[in-house]
Amino acid sequence: MYTIFGIKFMKQAMMRKVLMSLIPIIIASVYFFGYRTILLMIVDALSALFVEWIFKRKTGKPVSEAVFVSAILYTLILPPRTPFWIASIGIMFGILFGKEVFGGFGRNVFNPALVGRAFVYVSFPKFLTGQWTLAASGFPGGFTHYLNTGIDTMSTATPMLMFRDSGIMTDYSSLLWGNVSGSIGETSAVLIILAGIYLLYTKTAFWENMLGLLIGFTATTLFFNGMGAESVPNLLFGLLSGGLLFGMVFMITDPISSAKTREGKLIYGFIVGAITVVIRGFALFAGGIMFAILIGSMFSPIIDVTVKEVKSSLKKKRGEANA
Repeated sequence: MYTIFGIKFMKQAMMRKVLMSLIPIIIASVYFFGYRTILLMIVDALSALFVEWIFKRKTGKPVSEAVFVSAILYTLILPPRTPFWIASIGIMFGILFGKEVFGGFGRNVFNPALVGRAFVYVSFPKFLTGQWTLAASGFPGGFTHYLNTGIDTMSTATPMLMFRDSGIMTDYSSLLWGNVSGSIGETSAVLIILAGIYLLYTKTAFWENMLGLLIGFTATTLFFNGMGAESVPNLLFGLLSGGLLFGMVFMITDPISSAKTREGKLIYGFIVGAITVVIRGFALFAGGIMFAILIGSMFSPIIDVTVKEVKSSLKKKRGEANA
């Protein structure tokens, strides 16, 4: 534990590894969209810290470093032009109703960053779905700009919106490197994959969650593609767009809101992957991964209880058979 400006903080090695994995993505976000992204992160981090400090100051307990991870992840799934006041309200709502009302760190049912993003998404749709920014494609990019040029035509704002409105798919090289419009940290597939490898190598993230999501997403996509559903894009495009990879690496791997058993993590991931395809293809939302993870988190405790009961029942039957 350490103290800064009179505020006690809890050291969390796992949270610091997550922050380390995010550094290349944060730098890329500045290049693609401008240094306003850094200012947005600072505003969100201070807002999140304020809410958690309010709850901790009376008990004397330290503030968790996880609050900064939540704030940064939340910022990275926002459009670059999100007004500061909306972003601040969103993360404060997420920390309050996604974390503190459940008892603080380690007790929350839902990922606070996703709770905040869902809140501003449905409360301020004009700012969250109708104001996008062109991504830079040459040096020095956004490093010398406060904010890159906005996009006037909403039907071509992001790869998923373009596909839903016209059936046109963004070229895969742009999706891989990230020079496409979208949320601040969700555009570069290469950097997100590298971050995922780092988190798996350092045993910071659960591979079962990721694998389950990939299986669920793949199986459901291939099913609807086989059925001729035109609203569901092909597998590769679906994997590289709509924030799926970011959700798979940083959101579904949240150890608190995820299922706890190994089998449960696989099932949880499968459910999230399948629901994402359904929401993308047949609901109003172009992304889907955000709501899919929140829905999946609702079933995490039930999944774990069921897995434990099934394993206990099978163990009992084997014992009776050997008796």
